[in-house]
Amino acid sequence: MARPYTTDVLIAGAGPVGLSAAAELRRRGVRCRLVDRLPARPPYAKAVGIQPRTLEIWDRMGLARTVLEAAVPIRGQLMYVNGREQPRIDLTLPPEVPYGFAALPQYETERLLEEYVAGLGTAIERGTELLSFDQDANGVTARLRTASGADEEVRVRYLIGCDGAHSTVRKGLGLSFAGGAFPEEYMLADVEADWDLPHGFGVRSVHRADDGSTDDVLVCIPLPGASRYRMSMLVPSELSTRAAADRAPARGDGVVHGLEGSRAPELSHIQAVVDRLAPRQATLSRMRWSSVFRISHRIVDRYGDGRVFVAGDAAHIHPPTGAQGMNTGIQDACNLAWKLALVVHGEAGPALLAGYDAERRPVGEEVVGRTVRHATQGFAADPDDPRTPILREAQLLVGYRGGPLVGGAYGPGDAPQPGDRAPDCAGLTSPVATYPLRLLDVLRGRTGHLVLLYAARTADLSDAAGAAGAAGREAGLEAIAVFDRDAVPATPGTLGVPVYRDAAGEFARLYRPEGPTGFVIRPDGQLGARFPLADTAAALSGYLATLSARPDVARHPGAAAA
Repeated sequence: MARPYTTDVLIAGAGPVGLSAAAELRRRGVRCRLVDRLPARPPYAKAVGIQPRTLEIWDRMGLARTVLEAAVPIRGQLMYVNGREQPRIDLTLPPEVPYGFAALPQYETERLLEEYVAGLGTAIERGTELLSFDQDANGVTARLRTASGADEEVRVRYLIGCDGAHSTVRKGLGLSFAGGAFPEEYMLADVEADWDLPHGFGVRSVHRADDGSTDDVLVCIPLPGASRYRMSMLVPSELSTRAAADRAPARGDGVVHGLEGSRAPELSHIQAVVDRLAPRQATLSRMRWSSVFRISHRIVDRYGDGRVFVAGDAAHIHPPTGAQGMNTGIQDACNLAWKLALVVHGEAGPALLAGYDAERRPVGEEVVGRTVRHATQGFAADPDDPRTPILREAQLLVGYRGGPLVGGAYGPGDAPQPGDRAPDCAGLTSPVATYPLRLLDVLRGRTGHLVLLYAARTADLSDAAGAAGAAGREAGLEAIAVFDRDAVPATPGTLGVPVYRDAAGEFARLYRPEGPTGFVIRPDGQLGARFPLADTAAALSGYLATLSARPDVARHPGAAAA
């Protein structure tokens, strides 16, 4: 007799990635347990940058407002080489992008996510460690050690390893973790500086030797609070832990990454670097914490096997340049969670889960490669195309065009196509609201696919709305109709779907429909399909079929170019 499941999904690791996975699963009605071996939330501001794409994901969850009230804006970076000011980097985005760059200490990000998940009925089981697991065709048997020291065996449908660079889940699956470690050691500190630098700008100041190599560096990222920064710099020899770490790498797995060593830098160590490299004379004070850390660059050969998956640092580690790591991990979790939810609820076949690796591993490879280049060569804006590098850092160019889980292209090639991010747009009006809405307002709180039908005439929308409604009853799709700005929208209720008007013409400008056009927006905010409205029934049938067919797991150019 088959053993009953104690829950649907076990998540090992309750950092930002594990919490995001739990949030996305719970709001879709999937039962999960979230365990973490640490007894309390770490008090370190490790990952602090929050990308605009992550804020869009949190907006759909209903979490963005809470984060915005706690975070501070990041407007750019001031650059100095050997004391000389260089052209600064302004993090300017197109006006249609709803969020800018932000900074928030990781422990605050975790607190807000933990409160959100608790509101959905799931609490972190702290002090509980995943010891080992086995899987078979029907589920996963995991062995835990609880905070009381007792061992517990649980039976679950799926296991997600969000348990960091030294992941037990990754090791249990036998995944390779190819890469290496940088020789340099760094110090991190959370301090206040009394300088008069522009608010909202980071600082990068380096010293270059005669041969052009960088032999001293100071990087400062603004944090919430008056004149508060997270500073990073090379470690002085008296604090070096490299020799000991190289002799006995952390936990014996050969992975040297993250906070290390028992000797924490003192304020005087941080002040000495600021005295050498800061663009303004500054006195530091109120150091909240400090540490020595090492950096590696590694990625797994696959993001899962069978019913077990890895995400975040368990799958990819790299330099912190550009604040890509935590945000990439959060988007891993979002991508996997909506697929798992469909499978758990029986709305898609298990083969859909192979699409997680097919979509996300090429993104991880690109991020690892790019952050290594930036760490070794520096970030260089392209004077001929200053916009694209900023959009890439904002993670707004991550996409799966040409991938196994999206439809074929339709319309202008440079318009948003299946696999691309579904752009936000302003100026949507509804028959009752007296104020314009953004597309994100329409998407907020929805957990499934949304079919968006665009046309100028009610006649063009009527049959399409009927086809979308029929597909929705079978597969849980929701649909809305958007009328052209010059059209007279249908009377509410006549189409059987909610009706909006593109009053500002922003939807048409950004999506560039050629005549009556339909779009499928996936639960992760990417476009799943784009099609002529006359083909709505066939297009939706074909798209839904891809959710049950086994994806071709070969790399595809859209994801690799993220």
